[in-house]
Amino acid sequence: MTEPGRLRSRLAPYEDALPGHRVELVEASIVAHRVRPHHNATIRRVWNALRAQLSGEWGFTSDVAFVFDGETELCPDLAVIPEPEVAENRSAYDPDLIELVVEVVSPGSVRRDYEIKPRLYAARGIANYLVFDPYQAHCVTFWHPTADGYQGRDTIPYGKDIALDSGLGALTIDTSELPRDAAAPTG
Repeated sequence: MTEPGRLRSRLAPYEDALPGHRVELVEASIVAHRVRPHHNATIRRVWNALRAQLSGEWGFTSDVAFVFDGETELCPDLAVIPEPEVAENRSAYDPDLIELVVEVVSPGSVRRDYEIKPRLYAARGIANYLVFDPYQAHCVTFWHPTADGYQGRDTIPYGKDIALDSGLGALTIDTSELPRDAAAPTG
């Protein structure tokens, strides 16, 4: 039974049918792709770096649905939202809760992570969007959201620190230990 006013994800049947796949609803299309070990290792390292810098009023979700509208439910690799919301342990959340969002590129997600998601996240006013790319060995930071997309974009090669000015405060992420694909460029 769903409580009134609670968001419901339409993805649950697909997640159960496709174990080992990440499933999202992107502009009315069901998208499923496998993730690789570098994907999870990157999420864990970024999560730990941010956790060490944020107060207890902020929490994290990973691969949990954020319902944008009837055609889009994104499951960010990592989203920073208020801790009381995380504590509710829902299967779906409102994207307006997101203060910072992280995606890690997989071979099948390049276009979504670099083109579609920045537009969707910016339109919702999400202040900072980070794309970690183990295949290119860099992080792309998107900032200053507008209805037309992010107005700021920087590319930081792995090996350099990412410095963010955010609504969460000044944050730093060390990229020197992030996993790189064997074919990724070296710094």
